[in-house]
Formats: sequence, C-alpha cells, structure tokens
Amino acid sequence: MAYIVAATANLHKVEEYRELLADQKVELKSLADYPNFPEVEEDGATFRENAAKKALSACIYCDVPAFADDSGLVVDALNGEPGIYSARYAPTEAERIAKVLQKLAGQTNRKARFVCAIAIAANGEVIETFEGVVEGSIIEAPRGANGFGYDPIFVPDGYTQTFAEMPAELKNKISHRAKAFARALEFVEDEMSVLDDDF
Repeated sequence: MAYIVAATANLHKVEEYRELLADQKVELKSLADYPNFPEVEEDGATFRENAAKKALSACIYCDVPAFADDSGLVVDALNGEPGIYSARYAPTEAERIAKVLQKLAGQTNRKARFVCAIAIAANGEVIETFEGVVEGSIIEAPRGANGFGYDPIFVPDGYTQTFAEMPAELKNKISHRAKAFARALEFVEDEMSVLDDDF
C-alpha cells in the first residue's frame, strides 16, 4: 500500500482528504501520525509558497510523499487582505470576521475570493503546485452555522447562501479547496505510475 502524508494536524481536513482519496490506492497519513513534527514557519509571500514549504518539510521529515494546502480570503477593497494572513488576522474566528467587516464599513465594492494552493512533494522536492479560486462577495453581517473561518460572510457568485449556510456537500463541490484538490488529484492519477517508485 502506498502512503502519502497530508501536512496538517487538522482532523477535519484529514477526514475531507480521506473522502476525496477514497477511490485511490493510497493510505493517507497526517501530522497526527508524526507527533514530533516541527512547526513550519509560514513566511512565504504567496499561498503557493507556503503550501510548498509545508509539503516539502513534511516530505523530508516523514520520508514519504506529502501534500499541503494554504488558503485564505482575498478582499479587493482591502488591497488583498487578509490574504496569506487569513488565519492570523486576529486571535479568533469571530474577531477575524469582525475585523474584515469593520474595515469594509461603508464600502460599496464587496468583491472577494477564496484562494487555495496545494503543493505535492516527493523524493525531497516539490513536484507540482495547484490553485483553486472561488469568486464571491462579502455580506454585511455573518449568516449560517456551518463551515469555519470566513464562511459566514462569503457568498460565492451565482448563489444566495453563504458558505456557512450551504450543506457541506454543496460547498465541497464548488469551494476553492475542492477545485485545487481536483487538479492535484488529476495529476496524481496521471502520474501515479511514476510516483509509485517514490512511495
């Protein structure tokens, strides 16, 4: 059985990844299986750079192929904030949402997008990165109890519900992470015979 490591200790993400990899002949491990894995400083200038750094660190430390994602919210009227700092924009999710809404107060341009970059590393090097984007807008007050992060204030284009109001099945079909993962999975399926030597 081939192994690949998801460079995250977030069990919710790991379960999502396991579902997405259900038809693949690969066993997914996570950083929870490597409790002494050193923390990776996310000091890249882009989502792709941070994803690549995390994937490569996990690949080298765990000595098996690894992948990692980095994602966040990009708001046009805030010059791209919170961007790569989305998870560190404020101490809590509620405070991060409040900060975005406060900065957007009085703004008519509410355009925003969620961006996700996924990097795959094998044999001690990053072999490919993929990006998924979902366009939308920021509403004036949070709605919905599902999802996490900025989901309660983001309405994707073509829909009236926020990500936090959508059933998980729908969000997981149209989200930035789903788009990036689909591209990564297509690459893995196409290259599996090559990557098998690395597993």
